[in-house]
Amino acid sequence: MLISIVTINYNNLEGLKKTMTSVLEQSYQDLEYIVIDGGSDDGSAAYIEKHQEKLSFWISEADAGIYNAMNKGIAKTSGDYIFFLNSGDLLYDGSVIQTFVSSNPVEDIVYGHLEIQKEHRSWIKTYPKVLMFSYFIKDSLPHSGAGFFKKSCFVEELSFYDINLKIMADWKWSVIALFKKGYSYRLIDYVIGIFEYGHGISSLPENRKLLKNERMLTLNSEFKYIYPEIASLLDFKKNQTRLMNSRFFKIAAIMKNIFEKYRKFER
Repeated sequence: MLISIVTINYNNLEGLKKTMTSVLEQSYQDLEYIVIDGGSDDGSAAYIEKHQEKLSFWISEADAGIYNAMNKGIAKTSGDYIFFLNSGDLLYDGSVIQTFVSSNPVEDIVYGHLEIQKEHRSWIKTYPKVLMFSYFIKDSLPHSGAGFFKKSCFVEELSFYDINLKIMADWKWSVIALFKKGYSYRLIDYVIGIFEYGHGISSLPENRKLLKNERMLTLNSEFKYIYPEIASLLDFKKNQTRLMNSRFFKIAAIMKNIFEKYRKFER
């Protein structure tokens, strides 16, 4: 099974070094490694060129953003599955790809968990085994570092990521793939990659408003009949949770326990 790994980079030489090393040290050898650099001026191109004999394809030229760069990578892949690993992200260990292949994948999308690193601490970001539409109202699948996507999935409207979106094109791809196209999926219950918090543009606080706007734009254009009902149900659940956690309900619960104990005492 041929696995295509795509790394995109722009002026992140130190992150690129770590990423490329984690790929090139994989025990599984049937890899097609593609590196797309956005015309960096920090020495990235020279570093990539130095290792070009280990790469299937690389280029360093100006692009229109991360999704344009990822699309360039997709166009050069020929593997059974595509795995994105952006510069700065790492594979969890040297046997990750081998473990994935040994699981005999047949699904369109296979994903695992991520270790998130922030300053001096880290935690595991887990993903659900069953993917519901409501989950994607607030979250998404990882497209860098923890997801394998069949090359055959990238067809028709899903041939490439929507470059009109700045930070949510991978999320848009997922919701259309799963809930319009019905792509099959499977969770593999182990950590696949390591993600440095704050490195991805969708995790930056200043991009939260743009993230929300792009999500809403997609939901209203692609799921305009179902989204209002889902949003209404989620609001109801949130309000119910808030009410149940309110001081009034806590006091009511205490009074209920006292009343039940008193009734037992009367008997």
